[in-house]
Amino acid sequence: MARRKLVAGNWKMNGLATDLAEVAAIVAAARDVATDVALCLPATLIERAASAVPGFTVGGQDVHAADKGAHTGCVSAVMLLDAGARLTIVGHSERRLGQGEGDADIKAKAEAALAAGLDVILCVGESDAEREAGRAVATVCAQLDASLPSCDGVNLAVAYEPIWAIGTGKIPSIDDIGEMHAALRGRLVAAYGEAGDAVRLLYGGSVKPSNAAEIFAVPDVDGALVGGASLKAADFLPIVEAAASR
Repeated sequence: MARRKLVAGNWKMNGLATDLAEVAAIVAAARDVATDVALCLPATLIERAASAVPGFTVGGQDVHAADKGAHTGCVSAVMLLDAGARLTIVGHSERRLGQGEGDADIKAKAEAALAAGLDVILCVGESDAEREAGRAVATVCAQLDASLPSCDGVNLAVAYEPIWAIGTGKIPSIDDIGEMHAALRGRLVAAYGEAGDAVRLLYGGSVKPSNAAEIFAVPDVDGALVGGASLKAADFLPIVEAAASR
């Protein structure tokens, strides 16, 4: 089926008030593009960005599974909504590896975000060792199965981000990306039935203007989750335009 492309930028721990001009430049250029565009910003910028570019999809980079409580330094789904966010990332490998989050944690976060009314981008991906051992597809599919929220699949996207490709400039071969996305599509259909065919599958990991068009041409690649290249309009917008051309 035809799925509208989604290109989401993940600014990670980057961005100050002075960078809101870059957000505005991205939004101004992307408003009339036939692709959904979002920026997942640090929590300190969400409210200011949402106010500066009303109607544009601003997101968070993580969310806590609880609505409130004694969770110092954490942000809940209702807090993100209150700040103006419309979606959130969960399960990014930098959270899984750096913060010790497991599949059960990711599932709980996704369910909390969806229940509160946020869209969710759920990340999965394998290590270099797992790919070299021939276990990439099995590993990522098992990760997805254990992380998927109990829901109807609506307002959910899944981002395949091979850990070894994030920020390295390396990407899997086009055939490898196709194989993984086809396998993940099968798992989504198994989990959600017909609705699983509507869940957008994004590729992430060293996406840049020079390789975006080739990646977006792969079946079941419905967009991208973009890291460093999303920090500047000059780098991000060619990726958005490549998605719109498919």
